Amino acid sequence: MSEVMDFDSLRRAMADNHEQPEGPARNARAEQLLVEAEKLDIPLAVIEALGHQLKVYNYSSEKDKMFVPFARLLRMWDERPEDFDAYETHSLYWVFKWMSAGMLGQPHIPLASMEKWLGEMEHRYRLAGHSERAVRSAEFSVAAHTGDLERAERAYAAWLAADRDEMADCHACELHDQGWWQARKGEDERALELWRPVLEGEYVCAHEPHAVLASSLLSLVRLGRLDEARAHHLRGFRLVRAMESMRGSYADHVEFCALTGNEARGLELLAERPAYFTDSGEPRSKLDFLAVVTLLMDRLVERGFGDQAVPGPAGREFTARELAAHARGEALALAARFDARNGTSYVSERTRERMDRRPLVDRLPLGVRTTRPAPVAATPPAAPARTEREFPDLLAEARRLSERLHPDAVEAWAAVALAAEGLELDARDRADLVDHEALGRGPEGAESFERAAGLYAEAGDPGEALAARARGAYVRALTGHADEALETVTGLCEQALALFEEGGTGVRQAASVLVGRARILMHRLHEGEGSPEAAEEAVRELLAFAGPHTSQVRLAYRAAEAKAMLGELAAHAGDGRAAVELLAQAAEEYIAADLPWFAVEHEVRLSQTARQLGDAETAQRAARDALEHGRELLEPVVQAQLHLQLADALGASGQFTEAAEHALEAAHWADEADEAATLGAWARHQLGGFLLRQGRCAEAAEVLESALPDLTAETHGDGAIVQTLWWLGDCHTELGEHRAAAERWLRAAEIARHWPEQRDHAMLAHLAAEALGHAELPAEADRAYARAADLWRELGNTHGLVRALRARAWLAAGGDAGLEAARELMAQAARECGSAAAAAEDAEARAGLTMELGHSHRQFGELIARSADDEDEAMRTAFEEALTHLTEAIETFTSLGADALDVRTGAELTAARLEADLGRQDAAAARARAVLSAYEEADGASEAAGTRRAEAERLLELLQAPRER
Repeated sequence: MSEVMDFDSLRRAMADNHEQPEGPARNARAEQLLVEAEKLDIPLAVIEALGHQLKVYNYSSEKDKMFVPFARLLRMWDERPEDFDAYETHSLYWVFKWMSAGMLGQPHIPLASMEKWLGEMEHRYRLAGHSERAVRSAEFSVAAHTGDLERAERAYAAWLAADRDEMADCHACELHDQGWWQARKGEDERALELWRPVLEGEYVCAHEPHAVLASSLLSLVRLGRLDEARAHHLRGFRLVRAMESMRGSYADHVEFCALTGNEARGLELLAERPAYFTDSGEPRSKLDFLAVVTLLMDRLVERGFGDQAVPGPAGREFTARELAAHARGEALALAARFDARNGTSYVSERTRERMDRRPLVDRLPLGVRTTRPAPVAATPPAAPARTEREFPDLLAEARRLSERLHPDAVEAWAAVALAAEGLELDARDRADLVDHEALGRGPEGAESFERAAGLYAEAGDPGEALAARARGAYVRALTGHADEALETVTGLCEQALALFEEGGTGVRQAASVLVGRARILMHRLHEGEGSPEAAEEAVRELLAFAGPHTSQVRLAYRAAEAKAMLGELAAHAGDGRAAVELLAQAAEEYIAADLPWFAVEHEVRLSQTARQLGDAETAQRAARDALEHGRELLEPVVQAQLHLQLADALGASGQFTEAAEHALEAAHWADEADEAATLGAWARHQLGGFLLRQGRCAEAAEVLESALPDLTAETHGDGAIVQTLWWLGDCHTELGEHRAAAERWLRAAEIARHWPEQRDHAMLAHLAAEALGHAELPAEADRAYARAADLWRELGNTHGLVRALRARAWLAAGGDAGLEAARELMAQAARECGSAAAAAEDAEARAGLTMELGHSHRQFGELIARSADDEDEAMRTAFEEALTHLTEAIETFTSLGADALDVRTGAELTAARLEADLGRQDAAAARARAVLSAYEEADGASEAAGTRRAEAERLLELLQAPRER
């Protein structure tokens, strides 16, 4: 649709379009604006519109469209260079470099044409007096792409040797390319050193640090700097996600996922950008993308997910296996086109190398939620062949492991059972087999224990028969028959002790019966039945019986278990200190007996109990020990819980870096346990908070955004949802994403609106208002501040109320409401402060409100001064009014003494400048000298003191200068 535009409105339209997201819509608008420019019959308008077209094409997937507008611009320059102003002249020479890179990425453009273009660029730069630095950089790119590595090294050296001038690429882009070359040669440390200024924010541009973050990923992983690699992925992907033109960097992130055990994350990245499979405007980045798609799909096939449905080009459904073949074919065909143009096989070789890379690490947890590929039904494994080992060897190994109470004993006895099929065994061997079979059957094992007892009796071991029956009784207690089990085990204990006294059995067998009674009584207690005294008596009898014999592993185990039970009884009685001491002793005794796997459960309990007592050191140490001792044995869900518990303990003591590491592990193990939406969401919530506290806002935002969809009021509580949204708002604010921050805070405020305590609601409304103001949405900001003011008033929080009123005043002064509305709001803020300060009974509260009153008067004066009309008389009137309020502020601050010195002198200097603007040099000088005098009399110097003194001295110099002239 045609528009009526003059040159100024055309420029505004191009500026507005430049701020739009990259993509076809922005490009189409640039094309439309060129049509409007041509109607103006102003050569510079057409030049600017062509330049705008070039910029949006370059930062899009339609880079192949750049050449036509550039050719037209170059022709216009050659015909009438006087039509170009200084800025457009600079821009024309600047985009010569874009043309070089653009040609390189288009395989239909002959190599000879590119070489000719390099010569043209060099000639024109020389005539214009520009350094050859940009030319040599372009030559390096051509040589590196075609595989002429000797020429690339020469060009690289010449590039760095040439002087930097206004045509050289920005520092950030140059360092990216230089680091890329070092990484390409295997010099990862050197690459990262070159990239450091970009990564640290010293040099930035439209595409940096985006591209450097992506390029650095594999270098960091190869060097073992995994935490940095993870951070660069989370931070960098957030930057490139919305930038259509950064398909090559996007591919780097997909590749990183494929090589670090994050294939599921890689699939999600592919799903976000389906157009990347088909966009043809820049073939070189398409080749990069297809190569890493192939790599990712091959990884999935290798891991058994070849028949998994995966995101691919639109119009067809793909399995991983099918997409692997499709992407490989497309990539190699495209690489062949580049090689045909270049006259080498280099691009194809590099592409194959990339597609065939092997994983760099088995797993690198990222902290963000990913949907794992659904397992594909596999062919059931064939029945294992009979072991080649002889039965006696297997039996001996199983008994050895059992004697050590080793966890591998379960597998060993399973192997014995398999090998025993068809063999004639004696009663003892059969008893041990049935006994261990019963142990593996859990709640269904009671009958098997009875069979084992009969076999032990047959084998002449009545003590072990009683122990097996005690184990069966405990199983019955666990399955709802605790009373019957207790009656049975009580009789068994009497028999076992009598048999022991007669010498008919050993300490170990008798202790096994006693532990059965103690366990049943503890179970009854946990179920809300039974007597703590009876349980304690049984446990102490067990400890007295086994304690003197701890040189034997099994009896050391019984004694340690008894200590742990006493710890549980102490906790049940509310004696946390005793519980901590006893649980710690139990864990130590398990470790001393070389049974660390049994310590884990009690270390977990110890950590929880110590945390409840506020003993952070013990809580952390116990959680670490549990993770260390149970590393190979714990189920994923227990691993997640332990890491999260340790993260909580560390976070509570302010150790946010290590807390984040454990929250990250907790999220990983929760995902492994298929608890991503429950425990995993909580872990990510915590991880995001810990990252935010370290100032790692981009990473925190990625993690928190991935947690948010899984957080529910039913599972996690609405407080967790509000906190996550609150943290996200903080992240967005630090990242300059003010509209997004406002959306997060408004959503959180809506949830908190229903809470009995309304302080959080008020605070969130206030924060949202500030964000809306920064997002240049004044009407929305004013409504949010009004809501916050009402809430602060209801809460009786004068500080919040007056700050909201002052913010509304500033919005009114700059908007449609106007200066009168702003005056009334500022006056209201001052009245509220004054009334509250007068009514305050507490001296500290009164001082705080008086300080707020001073700020209200100061801001009132500044608002009036800044809103002054340019007309002389009106400006004088406004400045006089402003001085009245500033003087009131100074007097108010003075009443607060040294605590308000810096704010008082700040107001004094503002007033001094107004006095000077009104031509009252003596009054201005007096105020400046008052500032200097105030700091001479002050006891200590604040951070602001030096600044204030310097400002006062500078003002005095300026005031003195006219008199001297």
